[in-house]
Amino acid sequence: MARETTIRGDDAFGDEDDDENSQDPSSEFSAGGGFETSEADDELRPSRLEDVIGQADVVERIRILLQAARKRGEPLGHLLLDGPPGLGKTTLAMVIPKELGTDFQITSGPSLSAPKDLLPYLTNASEGSVLFIDEIHRLPPAVEEFIYPAMEDFRVDITLGDGLNARTINMKLKPFTVIGATTRSGMLTAPLRDRFVSREHLTFYDQSELATIVRKNAAKLRSPLDDEAAVEIALRSRGTPRKANNWLRWARDYADARADGAITLKVTHAALRMKAVDKLGLEEIDRRYLETIITVFSGGPAGVQAIAHTMNIPSDTLEDEIEPYLLRQGLLQRTPRGRMLTAKAFEHLGRTPPDRPNNDDKNPGEQQDLF
Repeated sequence: MARETTIRGDDAFGDEDDDENSQDPSSEFSAGGGFETSEADDELRPSRLEDVIGQADVVERIRILLQAARKRGEPLGHLLLDGPPGLGKTTLAMVIPKELGTDFQITSGPSLSAPKDLLPYLTNASEGSVLFIDEIHRLPPAVEEFIYPAMEDFRVDITLGDGLNARTINMKLKPFTVIGATTRSGMLTAPLRDRFVSREHLTFYDQSELATIVRKNAAKLRSPLDDEAAVEIALRSRGTPRKANNWLRWARDYADARADGAITLKVTHAALRMKAVDKLGLEEIDRRYLETIITVFSGGPAGVQAIAHTMNIPSDTLEDEIEPYLLRQGLLQRTPRGRMLTAKAFEHLGRTPPDRPNNDDKNPGEQQDLF
């Protein structure tokens, strides 16, 4: 079961795994002269709206909603955040109660298997507090129907007993805000989607925004970072802050283990090469997918099931994890006849498209440097 957390006020944004007596990481050193691991691995999420980088239009609209709610002295209207994984939906959801100075509860759709699982969150909600439900599209139908009156009328109907002896108790709730996050908004039912007053869609970040995030988080991790290294990490992060933070942490580990601790461009190249992350941000499994279509299916078209069986990988993994980025990069096409590689994919891999004249072929033994 997913872990649920209830946190209050200014404590809502610390690292949930930190010891309650941990010290301010800006001032404490370990006995050996370095920073303690738990402190150096501080939570990288921003704690204020002004610290959020990227998603400028979304942030500005949320700022207006917060200002209006504070001015009227009312709870914030229910808010739905949707977009691909790793773009900061949870970060924004955690920033909002910090800005409002209200209580904050967090849970997830898969962990709420029955209405009784949701009831404690609703009854514990204080006035103006925020209940964040991650992956809200995975709420079971019974839980979804149970939350409708809570969101609209701030009440729940509880049935006690069975059969002729059953009776319903109407319980009033304090006005609160539901923030839902989903990576698959199309799976939300219309009744649930329409109960959110505001809806914001998060998009992928550009390279300059990611480089700024990498630089700021390197400072939080107390790791020296060259500007060129920050740009390189951003370039290979697929427009996703979560991926950028993952590569930053890996580059820091590599620098600590194999260099002097400074994340230079050379160190970054070596670290990402060891992870098999190329210049386009493709990883080994992505290139294997492309190579399979080239070597087995002559560049396509090929059905996703055939590709999945050839690679011994479930087809839904290909569709959900591998293909989206390849499509975004223009390396792959989905056609009625199946998947086909584009000329850009052949060029990236240093391969010759099937319809190119033989006298233009590249040397088959010559491997292009992808890293």
